[in-house]
Amino acid sequence: MTGRTVSGVCHGTLGELYQGPLRAGADPDIAVVSFPVERHSRVHFAPGAQPPNPLPLGEKSATAARLFLERFGLTLPPGRWSAHSDLRVGVGMASSTADIVATLRCLFRLFALPYDTDVVLGVLASIERADSVFLDEFALYLSGRHRVVRRLGTDIGFHTAYTTEPGTVDTAAVTDLLLEHYRRHGEEYERCLTDLLKGFASGDPAAVARAATASAALSQNVLPKATFGSLLAHRERFGADGVFVAHTGCLIGYLFPGRLDAGLKSELSAFFHSLGHRCSFAQGGYG
Repeated sequence: MTGRTVSGVCHGTLGELYQGPLRAGADPDIAVVSFPVERHSRVHFAPGAQPPNPLPLGEKSATAARLFLERFGLTLPPGRWSAHSDLRVGVGMASSTADIVATLRCLFRLFALPYDTDVVLGVLASIERADSVFLDEFALYLSGRHRVVRRLGTDIGFHTAYTTEPGTVDTAAVTDLLLEHYRRHGEEYERCLTDLLKGFASGDPAAVARAATASAALSQNVLPKATFGSLLAHRERFGADGVFVAHTGCLIGYLFPGRLDAGLKSELSAFFHSLGHRCSFAQGGYG
C-alpha cells in the first residue's frame, strides 16, 4: 500500500462540566460530561517503502493500533507514523484518550473503513478509563464502563479564560477517594446533574454554567483547586456565567457566553497573573 498521507484528528477537553455519580447510591459510577475544546491531537501515517517506525505517542496509542489491527485481521503496511498534539499531558485535557482516538481514526482512513464508535469503545475499554472525545457532541458518559448514557447535542458553547495550576493528577490513583466522596454527597450531585441536563435540554448556557460551577464547588471537597475561591469571588466582576474545572486535573477557568474583546482579555490576564498563573483563552463546546 502506497499513496498519500492519511491523518486522524481528535479534540481534547478542558476538564468537565460535570463529574460525579450518575445517581445517589451506595455503589456509584463515575459519570462525566466532558467539556470539548478546540485543541487537538493529530496522528499521521505516510505509506511508503520504509518499514513502519514506532508510533510516537507512547504505549497506550501503540496498544490501540495493535488492537485495531487484530480486530480486523489487518497488517500495517510499510510507511511512517508522525504525530502532534496541542494537549498538555496529565492536567485534564484528555490527552491520552484523544491520542488513542486520533490513532484509530487514522487507521480507519488508512484502510478505508467506516468509522465505528463501537470499535473505538471496545479498544478504549481495553486500555483506560476514558472521556467521550470520540463523539463530536456533548454526552453524559460513564467513564469506567465506557457507556454513553445520553447524548447532549451541539447547541451549547462557551468562550473560556483558564489556567493550569501546578502538578498532575493520576486519575486511577484517586478513584477510590472520589467514589467515597460521591457516596457522602450523592444527593447534592444528583441535584447538580439534574440542573445540568435541564440546561442542555432547554439550550440554556447560563443554566449549564451554573451547574458546572456547582460541580466544581463539590469537587473542592476532594481534589481542591487553590484558585477556586478567587475565581468564584470575581466571577461577576468579569461577567462570566460560571467556573469550570478539570475535576481530576489541574485546569480551572471561567465560562463566558460570548467572545471576549481585547480589553476583557487584558483584565483577565492581569487577574490570573496576580494569582501567579498565565491565562489562556479557548473556545469550548459547540454552539
